[in-house]
Amino acid sequence: MSTSATYGFGVTLDLPIDAAIERTTAALKAEGFGVLTTIDVRKTLNEKIGVEFEPYVILGACNPHLAHRALQAEHELGLLLPCNVIVHEHGGASVVSIVDPDQMLNMAGDNPELREVAAEASAKLRRVAAALAD
Repeated sequence: MSTSATYGFGVTLDLPIDAAIERTTAALKAEGFGVLTTIDVRKTLNEKIGVEFEPYVILGACNPHLAHRALQAEHELGLLLPCNVIVHEHGGASVVSIVDPDQMLNMAGDNPELREVAAEASAKLRRVAAALAD
């Protein structure tokens, strides 16, 4: 089953969240992305404001070659990096949602070099989603 938002795409996995995070991290690595940050939203919300929330993790994924090219094309692009991937439990399954670089870069104007990098990043991240769906 796939999931989507206007600014992302993803899949639903019949896996516990820890296994889904591990599988997602491996699929990202296969496409040249590393995980720079891991934010445990559930833990943070509980510690900071005392609320309970579903298991929800934000992975900050980065492909260094693409990031370098993008930053050369548009110095301020760092405001949109890294590419966020969320993994959360919902309805007894784990949902993996990936930001779509093509959609994110709609905010960055009409830089052709940047559009090329965004298209490449989007293709790689769509392959991650496809690998997870298999």
